[in-house]
Amino acid sequence: MSPSISSGSSEDTSAIPRLEYGEETQSCSSGLEGSLSVVANEVKAGPPSIEIGTPTSPVKELRSPIALRFRSAVHRLIAVRRASVYLASGHIGAEPGIDPRRASANSHYGHIRQQCVIEIVDYSVTKCSVGRMTNRQLVQMLASPEASKREPWARVRWINVGGVSWDVLSALAIRYDMHPLAIEDVIHHHGSSARSKADYYPQHLFLRILCHRLASEGDWDIASEVLDDPDDSEVDGMPRSESPEPMEDSDYEKTRQDRRSRTARRFKSMNRLSEDDRVSVKINPVCIFLFRDGTVISVSQESNLDFTTPIRERLRQFDTGLRKTADPSLLVQSLIDLIVDQALEVVEEYQGTILKLERDVLVRPNMKTVTALHMIQGDLNMHKRTLEPIKTLVYGLRRYDIDRASAMLASEGKVWDAVAKPVGFMSEKAKTYLADVHDHMEYILMSLDMFAGVSDNLINYTCNMVSYEMNEGMRQLTLITVIFLPLTFLSGYFGMNFVRFWAVDDDNHSDLLFWEIAIPIMIIVIPLFLWPDLKRYGQNIQSHFMQRRIKKVAKTRT
Repeated sequence: MSPSISSGSSEDTSAIPRLEYGEETQSCSSGLEGSLSVVANEVKAGPPSIEIGTPTSPVKELRSPIALRFRSAVHRLIAVRRASVYLASGHIGAEPGIDPRRASANSHYGHIRQQCVIEIVDYSVTKCSVGRMTNRQLVQMLASPEASKREPWARVRWINVGGVSWDVLSALAIRYDMHPLAIEDVIHHHGSSARSKADYYPQHLFLRILCHRLASEGDWDIASEVLDDPDDSEVDGMPRSESPEPMEDSDYEKTRQDRRSRTARRFKSMNRLSEDDRVSVKINPVCIFLFRDGTVISVSQESNLDFTTPIRERLRQFDTGLRKTADPSLLVQSLIDLIVDQALEVVEEYQGTILKLERDVLVRPNMKTVTALHMIQGDLNMHKRTLEPIKTLVYGLRRYDIDRASAMLASEGKVWDAVAKPVGFMSEKAKTYLADVHDHMEYILMSLDMFAGVSDNLINYTCNMVSYEMNEGMRQLTLITVIFLPLTFLSGYFGMNFVRFWAVDDDNHSDLLFWEIAIPIMIIVIPLFLWPDLKRYGQNIQSHFMQRRIKKVAKTRT
């Protein structure tokens, strides 16, 4: 038990309650029980009853003191229940960062369990060793300083972890003294809403980068299954309390499950709607730790290591740049370059999709194509928002690595030697290769801007074509009206039931009289109103006959 809380001032502190370790939860629970008992006593009286047939106004009845007291009691009960849920989940007053050395960390995050795929690669210029471990084997190895020590020949150790599990993360954090804020960023990644960033700490450099890669059909099926499963614990959300007496009631859990079911249905409908025209991109954060002793730790959310297979194959070859230099910062640069290369594949896929939709729009625009363009334009804007921080991260590693490392050591009270120059986490060779990565990121962002502009132009073109077709339809209706309106007028005129109709009273007049009047009127009206169209039609006929004559002359000469 920790010592009592005391004040350093000279004021009288006899009225201040003295709290011992472990009493805070008891006081909160006792306060909650007291509030619930008070509310229960107030609710026990029940709401006021209204007799049938009583002329009393219901509004006036609800404003009575008994009704107001009942309403305030219900509101207080709701507030107490809501506060208990938030306190249990750690939203209010939670300390920033996750320190696995604290006893409460295991109770809050112990439910995050996953069978990870762990690979340890030790390499130098002359030798490379690759091994795989399970969660238990890694925890046992890290618990022993002798077992976790590198071989003398190994200049770089790369611990590649596929999956997020609390037992693995806590063991790595304790062994390598990871910063609590970095551990929190690994657990609370928040999916695609996370932001790529680089954080400098005294012990290590921490990078969190969003990896964009083309998703296969199996990835969407797995994602839909995860959304359908209401019992699946969310790693990216806030932690759930593992108290023996949970405070969440059945209504809160039912509401949470309904919300997840609605999300799953919306996810499936969007997938079915856009499976042909939309580019399926999977976004997962990759966390990288770079230590000054040559240790690199990478953690990805997927429980496989297929993403890092190219890096592993390069390390197996003795004539690659990674093996020749045995530079841990160059390994970090290779991981960043691999993430950017995956984003380049996404950009190429978007380019093919945009070209296909452009061809469909130019041949025959329709609303289905416009819907696909709207979704692609939204995806492009979202990918630009998630990819742009990677460019800032790469530029910061190249330009401000030494400055930020020096500032971090200065904040810890450490200063560089007057003779020695400050040393950052990234080597000069790694910075040289990062320049190429920065160029690739500029190309990606420029391509996304161009694709978004092309999508917007295609949407506008489709809307203009629809308006043009509507105008053409109205024009055809106008032509029909111009042709038949005089005839309709004459028909109405001669169809009037007059007693005396001097124009047709003569017995010699027949229905030819109508055409004797209508034909001259049509000869005058049609050229008068349709002269531009007739002229254009005549030019088309003339050009058609001219082309036929040219073809005949060409055939005779050959």
